[in-house]
Amino acid sequence: MPHITPCLWFDDQAEEAAQFYVSIFEDARIGAVSHYAEAGQDIHGKPPGSVMTVSFELAGQPFLALNGGPAFRFNQAVSFQVVCESQQEIDTYWEKLSAGGDDAAQQCGWLKDRFGLSWQVVPAELSDLLGGPEPARAQRVMAALLLMKKLDLDALRQAHAGG
Repeated sequence: MPHITPCLWFDDQAEEAAQFYVSIFEDARIGAVSHYAEAGQDIHGKPPGSVMTVSFELAGQPFLALNGGPAFRFNQAVSFQVVCESQQEIDTYWEKLSAGGDDAAQQCGWLKDRFGLSWQVVPAELSDLLGGPEPARAQRVMAALLLMKKLDLDALRQAHAGG
């Protein structure tokens, strides 16, 4: 069966980023690290021996971090969703992932980490709170959600209940 592995393009922070992400998630590990060789240096421009790629895993999901140079930057068109079971999990992941990140990019559970990568830290029940047969409940939840940066699970539940 084929696997899909997101490849994250960094300037030269691939190893630092992989170590940062692995430090946040419990079920995480660094895998193989490859290095640039002299071959192709006229194309990649990286010093021989410097880190080229770092494979790592977060919660069973494989990732590859690539030191590709400054040509590309992350944007919010791609984000990774961290689905949390409790407010404590939301608080923990929000605090760790947003440390040193872009405060202005924080809204509705979205944040940018210190490498510019976008994350959504959301409660597992968010789709239930926004769905269901009663549109008025979803409207209240959405109105509450739009006022938040880090999501407040109790406030979302209260909005759903009509409070």
